[in-house]
Amino acid sequence: MYGLIGKMTAKAGERSALAALLLAGLTGMPGCLSYVVAEDPADPDVLWITEAWESQDAHRASLSLPSVQAAIAKGRPLIAGMETVAETRPIGGHGLG
Repeated sequence: MYGLIGKMTAKAGERSALAALLLAGLTGMPGCLSYVVAEDPADPDVLWITEAWESQDAHRASLSLPSVQAAIAKGRPLIAGMETVAETRPIGGHGLG
C-alpha cells in the first residue's frame, strides 16, 4: 500500500468550497482505498488530506483521470498553499481490508 498525508491551505474564506471540490470527485479512482478530507480546527483555512492507495502507481495514474484533472483546474484558484507532510506505507486499519 501507499499513503500520503497532505496539508492544503485555502485562500481566506474558501476552505468550504475547496473541501466540496475535493470531496465531489472521489468516485471512480481505481486503486484508492481511502481518501479523507478533514478541517483543521485550529486554522480556518487549512484542510488535511489523508490517502491510502493500493500502490504508488495507482496514485500517479489517478492524477491523469479526467475527473481529477477537472477538480484540480477548479480548485487551483482556491488554493493558497499545498505541502506533502508525509508519504506512508499503510499496513492496515479499519476500511483498508
